[in-house]
Amino acid sequence: MAKGEKQIDSKEDQMVVFQLTEQTYGIDIDAVFEIIRMEAITRVPRTPHFVEGVINLRGKIIPVIDLCKRFNLPLTERTSSSRIIIVDVGGNTIGMIVDGVSEVLRVPLDSIEPPPPMIHGIDAAYLRGIAILDSRLVILLNLEKILYEHEQSELQRFGIETA
Repeated sequence: MAKGEKQIDSKEDQMVVFQLTEQTYGIDIDAVFEIIRMEAITRVPRTPHFVEGVINLRGKIIPVIDLCKRFNLPLTERTSSSRIIIVDVGGNTIGMIVDGVSEVLRVPLDSIEPPPPMIHGIDAAYLRGIAILDSRLVILLNLEKILYEHEQSELQRFGIETA
């Protein structure tokens, strides 16, 4: 099976699991291009509050968002464990700052529950569901909802190409 293809009859999803403000989150592995260490981020004036700026990744300018700011969570200190996850969001490439990436996890589809209206301060609009695995709770993000269309347009208006 080629990279990026999913088995149609699969009864589980593979998730990249990461930490954000002491909570565990997961995103579909198929949306992840790569995970990099924190690096210098160039600020861009007049961008939305959650946009940290841009990075140059092998000649491509990538906007980077801080998920804590995006979800209005308490800001955490950046450490040697902090990472930027480079993902596809609706056909656009962006970086997401997280506190740390821990593993790739196989999540049985029958262990995913619909999200409550709000969990840990995050609006359910950003969530795909909640995976309950043994004694672990993994909040699954819906990457297609991380940036609204008008926010993508705003980034492009300020010269940050998201495609």
